[in-house]
Amino acid sequence: MRALPRAILTVAAITVSIGVGSTPAHAGTGRGAAGQTLTATPTSGVSRTGATVTVTGNGYDVTKGIYVAFCVDNGAGAAPSPCGGGADTTGSTGASHWISSDPPSYGEGLAVPYGPGGSFRVTLTVNPRIGTIDCTVSRCVVASRADHTRTADRSQDVRVPVTFAAAAAPAPTRTPATAAPATTGGAARTTPPAAAPTGAAGTPTGGTPASATAVAPAGTGDPADPADAGDQAQVTRVSAASDTGRWWLAVLVVPVLGAVLLTGLRRRRHRRSTP
Repeated sequence: MRALPRAILTVAAITVSIGVGSTPAHAGTGRGAAGQTLTATPTSGVSRTGATVTVTGNGYDVTKGIYVAFCVDNGAGAAPSPCGGGADTTGSTGASHWISSDPPSYGEGLAVPYGPGGSFRVTLTVNPRIGTIDCTVSRCVVASRADHTRTADRSQDVRVPVTFAAAAAPAPTRTPATAAPATTGGAARTTPPAAAPTGAAGTPTGGTPASATAVAPAGTGDPADPADAGDQAQVTRVSAASDTGRWWLAVLVVPVLGAVLLTGLRRRRHRRSTP
């Protein structure tokens, strides 16, 4: 019976030790040249509207003061700079913190002293822009670096990269449909242009003399009558005849007129001679 409680206690102790020793999700850890460690949570998928990042450090040299801040990474051998909040010795902005166990006299009460084993714990306000630099494009890091009393000392430089969440996809734009032109009767119709007139009334076309156009005489009936159309065609041919045709017409008409006149004269004489 005693073995069971002991087993339960052993499992609980192992679970607690694993929970304490494990690194939280989205946490990042950097190591310095002297073996110091810097851990920041979260470091990936950070909101573009800003976020609070928890930063812990261990193994730092307590004789050297440091700044902990969110900075632009300039690569190995160069100080991380510029940093959000600048050299904020008071830590009032939340963008940087001054950690020192032996600050200058003016820093007493401003700098946060190291904990046991060169440890510390602070929170930083992180935004995707540091001045004019866009940290969604440029590499930015949570960093520790020597404070203003040791600006050339690179032994305290430790970096933890931070990445931001992807930008939200823009809302899709919709192109309004173009209305089709209105039609009458279900289909579009095109009215052909009016035909050009062939000429004014009574004006010949194609060089034909005006006398060639026949006009139906009054009392002959409907102009659409075929008989009248034939008469008009005949007149048109006679009118359009040459001078030779007109001479033959005179030869035929004159004798007939003469015969009619003679017949009339004879009838008148016969009437007068009759008592």
